[in-house]
Amino acid sequence: MSMSVDSSEPRHCLVVDDSRVVRKAARRFLEGFGFTVREAADGQEAMEACRELLPEIVLLDWNMPVMDGLTFLKAARAEFDADHPVIVLCTTEIGLDRIVTALEAGAQEYVMKPFDAQILGSKLEQLGLIRTEAA
Repeated sequence: MSMSVDSSEPRHCLVVDDSRVVRKAARRFLEGFGFTVREAADGQEAMEACRELLPEIVLLDWNMPVMDGLTFLKAARAEFDADHPVIVLCTTEIGLDRIVTALEAGAQEYVMKPFDAQILGSKLEQLGLIRTEAA
């Protein structure tokens, strides 16, 4: 199975996580799907990055210093738009109440850590951001 993107112009993604290792892994996966990737270590850096260039998608950690993912999510929805950028929460928070909280705050999807390219690709396909083709 291969994944492709139908756009000729750059598609931007912002990866927000306080773990450099997680950011680097996510970057590798997303670049493989054709995205141009920027990184932020916390929600405050992410807000500043979104104000500079609003990405198509934000891959967002929940638990971070300075500004956590849920606070960023609420701030981004208030400042930008209810549907843009697409925000996918990526976290170890597995409680159904936490998932519901994130979705009600405006996240479009939820990915459990650890994730790999196939899991992330599947979520991006569900969101209509990439297309999967049989190899």
